[in-house]
Amino acid sequence: MFTTGQVIFAALFFIVFVAIIASSYRKDKKLHKKNYKGVIWILASFITFILILFLIKYFLKN
Repeated sequence: MFTTGQVIFAALFFIVFVAIIASSYRKDKKLHKKNYKGVIWILASFITFILILFLIKYFLKN
């Protein structure tokens, strides 16, 4: 389905892409901790809201 050259290119592209993303994240880690403090509570609230919607759907269906 894929030629050897395409597979090699895809593998190298993936490795380089992951390396760039990881290095970028490491550079910005301190900045993220400063700017996004408290975001975990928003995520927890969102997940709780979705669970509540599923519970309402389940109980109204039965």
